[in-house]
Amino acid sequence: MAEDHLRYDILAQEALRGVVRKVLAEVSRTGLPGEHHFFISFATRAPGVRLSEKLLTQYDKEMTIVLQNQYWDLKVNETGFEVGLSFDGVPETLVIPFAAIKGFFDPSVQFGLQFDPATAPREDGSEEDAADAKAERTEKGEAAEGEQSGEKVVSLDAFRKKP
Repeated sequence: MAEDHLRYDILAQEALRGVVRKVLAEVSRTGLPGEHHFFISFATRAPGVRLSEKLLTQYDKEMTIVLQNQYWDLKVNETGFEVGLSFDGVPETLVIPFAAIKGFFDPSVQFGLQFDPATAPREDGSEEDAADAKAERTEKGEAAEGEQSGEKVVSLDAFRKKP
């Protein structure tokens, strides 16, 4: 297979992160419309993530938050978002870069996206780490007999209701 010099995997992931950015920006301005609400999973140790030590101890690798009834101060910028949530009655402010997001799901309409953090650009705008991680995954995939090269395809079918 030819080498992808254009990095379609990174471009597609960035475009889909843009969907999350646009949705959250709209919700920050107007609130959640209708029955919409979101489950957002993210890597807790990704660069730029800020949460309390207590939460980081509890959720060492990944965490899923719900934006539905009890959240406040949702602020969205080009690189991420900040939101207030309560955990066991204790208010917390979380800062989550879009690059740290692993999943976004709106169960009210069965819409979801999954992300590969390895395809996320670094905060300085470069993609060096993402390219290295992808190359490593590809090498492992090629080495494994009968497996594909490790390419990821975002499939929305997994989140749709089955007839």
